[in-house]
Amino acid sequence: MSAPVSIPAEPHMSPRRVIAFLVMVFGMFMAILDIQIVSASLAEIQAGLAASPDEISWVQTSYLIAEVVMIPLSGFLARMMSTRYLFAASAAGFTIASFLCATSTTIEEMILWRALQGFLGGGMIPSVFAAAFTIFPPSRRNVVSPMIGLIATLAPTIGPTVGGYLSHALSWHWLFLVNVAPGILVTLGAFFLIDFDRPHWKLFERFDWWGLVALAAFLGGLEYVLEEGPGNDWLADPHVALFTAITLVGCVVSFWRALTREEPIVDLSAFTDMNFALGSAFSFVLGIGLYGLTYLYPLYLAQIRGFDSLMIGETVFVSGLAMFFSAPLAGFLAGRMDLRLMLLIGFVGFALSTWMLTGMTADWDFNELVVPQVLRGMSLMLCMVPVNNLALGTLPRDKMKGGSGLYNLMRNLGGAVGLAVINTMLSDRADLHYDRLREAITWTNAEALRQLNLMAGNLSAHGLDGQLGAISQMAGRVRQQAVVMSFIDVFLLLSLLFGGLALAALLMRPPAKAVGGGGH
Repeated sequence: MSAPVSIPAEPHMSPRRVIAFLVMVFGMFMAILDIQIVSASLAEIQAGLAASPDEISWVQTSYLIAEVVMIPLSGFLARMMSTRYLFAASAAGFTIASFLCATSTTIEEMILWRALQGFLGGGMIPSVFAAAFTIFPPSRRNVVSPMIGLIATLAPTIGPTVGGYLSHALSWHWLFLVNVAPGILVTLGAFFLIDFDRPHWKLFERFDWWGLVALAAFLGGLEYVLEEGPGNDWLADPHVALFTAITLVGCVVSFWRALTREEPIVDLSAFTDMNFALGSAFSFVLGIGLYGLTYLYPLYLAQIRGFDSLMIGETVFVSGLAMFFSAPLAGFLAGRMDLRLMLLIGFVGFALSTWMLTGMTADWDFNELVVPQVLRGMSLMLCMVPVNNLALGTLPRDKMKGGSGLYNLMRNLGGAVGLAVINTMLSDRADLHYDRLREAITWTNAEALRQLNLMAGNLSAHGLDGQLGAISQMAGRVRQQAVVMSFIDVFLLLSLLFGGLALAALLMRPPAKAVGGGGH
């Protein structure tokens, strides 16, 4: 194993900085919560705005595209504007955009304001991670890291629950209005309390506008392709093919500008740190697990069990509770055991939680899903805390802002790639299983004939066409079983992914304790 990496002297702490950091954490919570808060309530928004099924998906997609562009850009903006001005401006803009979303009367207005909300919200997320590893000494990171890890994982997990409750109890407008009062407080708190760094306005003269265009084309195009590709047969769709080409051109130009300019808007030099590079890879995989499972549980409950948004929210809330109660445990363990071993345990636990789901049937609901959800929530916290500390704990201070943006970007991209693969796999495997099951159900299959006759007799007793109705019911059963089998395939793949990556945790180097003392 490599020797631990030394870390500079511990920075000075003050109550003001602690309060400022808590304000920032709450702002990040709002921004991450809003990624998923509309997911369980899209039907209500669609009805309220008279939108088509194709249009309503853009309420989610526009937010994700705008956010994924801002997250890596935030490193340069934080150095230019300072954390104080960037965070306060982002919080103020996010709050205004939230209010405008609530007052939208057309789907076009909603998409525009959601994009603005996502872009400005994306400026708050990396700032919190950077602040956690610059204003707090290493000795306090076992308290701070579980806090930001909890927010980063809990917010998207409970997003559908909160959204389902608000739209059910009040109306869909409150999905956005709920941000307004807290947003004002976060804006004021950030402006008057943050004093971690100073602006460097001269950097604006070196701002790479072409680099920004290329970055937007690359990441925005990639997010579009990953969102729209699975449902539109990928490159067979002309729009997906066009955005794939835009993504490739944007990718080449973005990397060229980042590697050749003296002041690139995205500084890739953090990847020369082996811990950061491996930690970013783990962050990518955690994104797959975090957003993939947050998507799969509600999808199964809606498609197979027929649950509404409130029932789904009540069922999946268990994961959020498990995360909340295991955060202190993760902080306690982080100070007392090798972080790499803790990460390995977290990955194995996550793999086990998805392996338990490979035995699911069409009858599974809350009781059967409790243990896998609890294990998943605990494992996510056991993964997130050491990944944060290992990836960002050895970065130099001058690389922290840019590195934090890249680190968070990798988690979001992991989620986007994971959802695209999951959706494609669910569709393709369901068709494959349906064809195989249909081949087995023939007029020579005694069990199939017995069930058909039972269903036909039941329908005939109610005055319906028994023969036709029974065949229709049987086809529905076969389709449902094929869909359940496709879910099992996805859970098996996730188990293999997390189980296979567990040992890679041992490749990382543990960050050392601080040397020296004093402030800065």
